[in-house]
Parts: sequence; C-alpha cells; structure tokens
Amino acid sequence: MNAPVNMERRVSLVDLSDAAMCARIEGFAREHSGSIFHQPAWLRAVHAGTGQRACGLVAQQLGVITGWLPLTEVRSLLFGKTLVSSGFGVGGGILADSAEVTEILARSAQDHAARYGFSSVELRGGAVPEGWRSWDDKHCGFERELAGDDEAELLAIPRKARAEVRKGIKNDLTVTTGRSGDDLAAHYSVYSESVRNLGTPVFPKKLFTAMLEAFPDSSDILTVSKDGTPISSVLSFYHDGAVLPFWGGGSFAARGARANELMYYELMLHARKRGMTRFDFGRSKTGSGPFNFKKNLGFEPQPLTYAEWTAPGAEARDIDPNSDAYSRKIDLWKRLPLPIANAIGPFIARDLA
Repeated sequence: MNAPVNMERRVSLVDLSDAAMCARIEGFAREHSGSIFHQPAWLRAVHAGTGQRACGLVAQQLGVITGWLPLTEVRSLLFGKTLVSSGFGVGGGILADSAEVTEILARSAQDHAARYGFSSVELRGGAVPEGWRSWDDKHCGFERELAGDDEAELLAIPRKARAEVRKGIKNDLTVTTGRSGDDLAAHYSVYSESVRNLGTPVFPKKLFTAMLEAFPDSSDILTVSKDGTPISSVLSFYHDGAVLPFWGGGSFAARGARANELMYYELMLHARKRGMTRFDFGRSKTGSGPFNFKKNLGFEPQPLTYAEWTAPGAEARDIDPNSDAYSRKIDLWKRLPLPIANAIGPFIARDLA
C-alpha cells in the first residue's frame, strides 16, 4: 500500500545567500511576470546599500514554488519597524499561483512581523489580502510603448513638450552613457542637488553602487552635460523589455537648458537600441510636479494599488512627504547647504524604504 502524499503547502523564510533557491525564485518571478523588485538581487542590493535586512517568504507544494513575497526589514529610530515589499521599489507585492497562496503568504508575513516586533507590512502592488487596508489615490505609474525610430519617438511627445526637447537638442549639450566611477560621481552630484531642491534627503551613494553591481548587464547611467559640467542624470534599469529610469534629476541649470526633457528623450532612443520596447517612467505622487512632467511628455497616469497590515494597537507608518507632519521639515531641508544635506541625508533616507 502506498503511503499518503503530503499535499500541505509550506511557507519558509528564504536564505538569500542560497544561490540555488534564488535561481528558482527568479524563474518563478519570470514565469509570473514579476518586476525587477521581485528579484533577489534587488533585495540584496538594498541590504548592501542601506543596511536594511533583505529577506522573503516562499510558498512551496511538493517542492514546487507556488508563491513569493520579497521583503525588506526596515528598522528606523525615526519611522519605526516595518516590512516592505519591496524596499525602495515601486512594485514587489505578492506573486502567487492562486488566491489561496496569496492569503497564506499574507498571514505568514503578519506572523513574521508579530514575531520580530514589526508594526506593519506594506505591499506595493499585487493582490490585496483579505482584511488589509488598501489605497490607490497616492501614486500613479506611467508607461507606454517606445516608437519605431528616432523621429517617431519625438513625434510621440505632445507638441509643447516636444518643443522643449527640440530646444534641448539645440543647446549644445553632451549626452554620455556608462557605468564607470565617473558616471556614478556625475549622477550623484546632480541627483543629490535635485532631491535637496525638492526638500528630500538623498539616498546613500552606496545604494546606487550596489544596484549597478547587482545588475551589471541591465543598468546604466545617462548624463547630460553643459560645457563639461553634468546638469542632468538618470540611473536606469532594463527588465522584461522595458527601460526603467529610476533615480533621475537635474540641477537648477538643467531647467534653462531643457536638459531634463532631452535626457528622457535620449534615454528612449538609447533603450530602443538596447532592444527595449517599453518605457516605464515609474511612479509619482498624484498631482505632484513629477506627475505633471510625465503627463506633459505624453504618459497616461495609472493608479497604483498598495496595501498595508498594521499590528493591533500600532500606528501606521507615515513617510508621506505631502503629509502635514513633514511640510515644515521639507521647507527647512530645501534651504540647507548642499554639503550639509549630502552629509546628513543618507542617514535619514536609508530608512525611507
């Protein structure tokens, strides 16, 4: 008589140093149209660049992966302890074969949070587990197909924004693309000024270094310079046929030179040469300046659904810069000298996963 087969689903915490398991997770994510934020490499880079611990929960049945939840364990003196899926990402929610597996992973995340003292779990995208709070009014994503050639790409941009791109083309700007230390230094100098001007602490430079190392064949930096000085720069990823301009910005000088408009147009051309077919402009806060900039370039906003579970008696984490709690702090940050902002910012921003 044959012994009964145990069909029970098993959920376990993943050891992200296990190369074989990570390869299996990558395959599962690929089969289920997972984002770059579902990749173990993303989690490990966040850990290496910020110190926030990478982990994740995997569901299996008969040794076959049926679900995956990438997690970053955020521990912050300012913002408390929370689990984020996926840290510093736009997406990264639960990937599962069925609604049943989604619920099993959600309960496992709650148990993990309770066991180790995390006050909440945040899911960025994916199915919303039963009983979790969800919202779709804070962020929008922007994505469209790339055109077939350079001229068609320019014509795909609405008339007013296209005129700005043409001005940038005529402004004798230099465009370079690479992954060297010089490229990273140019990017950080521009990006740190850009976020300071917005009143936001800059992420640690180590995070950008770790990301370039984690994705050696699918990331690079495009920089626009005027008279040898970088004025606009973006660090992008290439995943599943799409380019993702993820960390980009420009100095005050970029505005008059129309360098930001030129930068994204040049990135569209560069991405097509790399074989990409889509331009994923990432997320922006609804109604914000970046939100309007992307709309003006011809991208239609698509609301993003996020979800959160909060432990009984705990307060939900608030890192929304639009909230009243942060408006005065943002105004003060904008006035900080750049060297001071760059010295202090990474210690705060590492907790804003």
